[in-house]
Amino acid sequence: NMEAAMEAYLDNAATTRVFPEVREKMVRVMEEDFGNPSSKHTKGMDAEKYIRETKEILAKDLKCTSGEIIFTSGGTESNNTALIGGAYANRRAGKHIITTRIEHASVHEPLAFLEELGYQVTYLPVDKNGQVSPSELEKALTEETILVSIMFVNNEIGAVEDVKTLSEIVHSYNPKILFHVDAIQAYGKYHIVPKRLGIDLMSVSGHKLHGPKGVGFLYMRDKAKVRPLIYGGGQQKGFRSGTENVPGIAGLGVAAELFCKNRSTYVEQMYACKKHLIEGLEVLEDVTVNGVSGLPLEETAPHIVSASFAGVRSEVLLHALAEKGVFVSSGSACSSNHPELSGTLKAIGVADELLDSTLQFSFSTDTTIEQIDYALEQLYNLLPMLRRFIRK
Repeated sequence: NMEAAMEAYLDNAATTRVFPEVREKMVRVMEEDFGNPSSKHTKGMDAEKYIRETKEILAKDLKCTSGEIIFTSGGTESNNTALIGGAYANRRAGKHIITTRIEHASVHEPLAFLEELGYQVTYLPVDKNGQVSPSELEKALTEETILVSIMFVNNEIGAVEDVKTLSEIVHSYNPKILFHVDAIQAYGKYHIVPKRLGIDLMSVSGHKLHGPKGVGFLYMRDKAKVRPLIYGGGQQKGFRSGTENVPGIAGLGVAAELFCKNRSTYVEQMYACKKHLIEGLEVLEDVTVNGVSGLPLEETAPHIVSASFAGVRSEVLLHALAEKGVFVSSGSACSSNHPELSGTLKAIGVADELLDSTLQFSFSTDTTIEQIDYALEQLYNLLPMLRRFIRK
């Protein structure tokens, strides 16, 4: 069967395939330059050099200093460190935190933990396109507020927040409030200069931009008060102990450099795929594309499309597509461990009966128009058939 050979991996918000150059660099670090970066001999110094190189690549792109970059095990650890470490370090100034209803679980869960410890958390609503209202944020600020956490790009619907405006509101109210941004779906696709946008803390993950899994970083503005969460041998100036993941860090550097160098080409290609997919979905019966109504496409993220398919359960459609070699996601890959339905979809007002009929398609530098066409063709064939099984 020729058809089975075609594959459309459209789940890049969950993870991406590493660039070949990333793999090559990582193999070299694992096989040849395998020293412990804390060791005093040349093998250790060689390993340390990889860490320094990646820091320089990132610092140059973010227009910050190398000292403002802390390597972590990925986005979840970066978010936890920023939130728990930031809340803890500033607890004498107050115990109030502001976030949104559409954050990733790795922001909501640490905040739930902080609530148990007596911190107050305000969850800002969003409009039908997932955007936070600046005036709502302004109203929520109090004398007690020490931390605000708002994502750059939402991982389920691709909403883009106006980070600059939001951070200005926070800092003009009180410059000491830490403004944290989960940029896990944004870094690489957008050129982010934290100081220009008023970002104090920013989380990034390697495997969303063709780097390896299990590595990321936290940008921490110089002088931002944050307590470390991990103690031990004092690596990374004591801020994040534990032997650094040198192969991962080296791979992250290669991925970031390649992605940022080719950013405009990649982003243009992703928007082309997004436009093509949305046009194809809108032709289908009883299909709604979420989070894009009345917005120019370029004001939404280039790589994420969320669509609801009335009358079909997302799990059923997801597995039917997977059998045809089309890989998509239902809700967030990380929240599929939690059976409760997406907070993001509820927050933007998706009808209750569609919450469980929503799929997410996400693109990378590898995604082609041919793959989008193939996915659409499978949907055209599968939808009427799957809907027939459902009792009206």
